[in-house]
Amino acid sequence: GRFNGSVVVVDTNTGRILSIVNQKLAFRSGFTPCSTIKIVVALAALSEGIIDRTTKLRLYGGKRLDMTEALAHSNNHYFENLGRKLGFQKMSYYARLFGLGEKAGLNIEQELPGTLPAAPPAHGGVGRMCSFGEGIQLTPLELASLLTAIANDGTMYYLQYPRNSEEVKEFVPRVKRRLDIQQWIPEVKPGMMGAVAFGTARRAGFNPDEPILGKTGTCTDKTTPTHLGWFGSFNGNGNTRLAVVILLTGGSRVNGPIASGVAGKFYKKLSAIGYFGQEQRYSPVALVSTGSCCAR
Repeated sequence: GRFNGSVVVVDTNTGRILSIVNQKLAFRSGFTPCSTIKIVVALAALSEGIIDRTTKLRLYGGKRLDMTEALAHSNNHYFENLGRKLGFQKMSYYARLFGLGEKAGLNIEQELPGTLPAAPPAHGGVGRMCSFGEGIQLTPLELASLLTAIANDGTMYYLQYPRNSEEVKEFVPRVKRRLDIQQWIPEVKPGMMGAVAFGTARRAGFNPDEPILGKTGTCTDKTTPTHLGWFGSFNGNGNTRLAVVILLTGGSRVNGPIASGVAGKFYKKLSAIGYFGQEQRYSPVALVSTGSCCAR
């Protein structure tokens, strides 16, 4: 349509890339993640025992929010608060652990990795880093990789992109690493579902029988400069689970809610043809890396 941007679609049970719209954009070295970084912050804070889903943090004007509300409405003050509690070193550790700053794909020559800052950003420090992704460059493939791991309870696959029937026939899923986040995934899912049901991603369209879980992001990438609209998501039911990342970079007015609307149309069209009821067939998982990612 009238939008510029990229779309990445990944099978969450295998790490197989099913489609990339605008490969040139998807494979470049990334954009400011905007509020999609809040998924990383939430998992980091839960893993460190700083908070649980029901803990209400006091914000401006005496307002209190729990994690579900904060994720659904993408509250910046909440995640700035968590960022300051985490600190720069721990936030950087979890960002690396969850695949930021490294290539998400395997043998995809065109792919460039995103980047992580070596020090707290000069503008807003770690708080701004944890609410808008200040100083971080995130690629659509990196976000798709993380969402795949959340959707399948913690397995981070190498993303592989078979380009012909022979490569599809020989495809074998390959595990990059196992993330110890299984106990925390149920803590973030309600907020991601809430974003679609009553929060910033309402344009995706809430259907309790076929739920979409996701996180929007809206900001300006200062290095370009380009106004961005992100929506990272996955479907909650069906035999076939997909991670779908939408990145809008202009062409018309863009933001995270508009990106969620693009994704919603995509899911609805696949649902209409019975795509999510199909059974998957693929080769056994192959472990190619058992080493840990990140030293504290």
